[in-house]
Amino acid sequence: MSKNPTLPITCSSKKHLVYRGVRRRGTSAKWVSEIREPKSPNRIWLGTFPTAEMAAVAYDVAALTLKGGDARLNFPDSASSLPVPLSTSTHDIQAAAASAAAAAGAAMDALGSCHVTASPPAIWFADVMAEGMLLSPPRFDLINDEFASGNEVDHNLWNYS
Repeated sequence: MSKNPTLPITCSSKKHLVYRGVRRRGTSAKWVSEIREPKSPNRIWLGTFPTAEMAAVAYDVAALTLKGGDARLNFPDSASSLPVPLSTSTHDIQAAAASAAAAAGAAMDALGSCHVTASPPAIWFADVMAEGMLLSPPRFDLINDEFASGNEVDHNLWNYS
């Protein structure tokens, strides 16, 4: 099997990409992800996911944590937007991987795309949305400020005079 994630996935075809650390679970539509610990026969179970892309993002988080800059990633362009686990413990890696996969899934749902390519799975979209939600709404208290100063002005948006 080829490990080259350059072919597109479409809803009309049953073809799928082969990502590192990802395999399909039997005949179901579920995808699983796991990674081998460096210099050890042990594997870290990263989870079961509804899409191959979500499982691939989970693998990328674990690979970056365990292998650092030498890691071969499924989506190298999105490495800077992936969450970093609190430590290299199995539990923390699993939590960060699940978080990244959930963000990728939410971003794909928000985009509503049936056609997915091998480009980064829109994690940047989730980051942009999160940043936007951290901003405070603009202050619009002009009416109270002008009443306090004694200048009464009509700020009605529908006033055409």
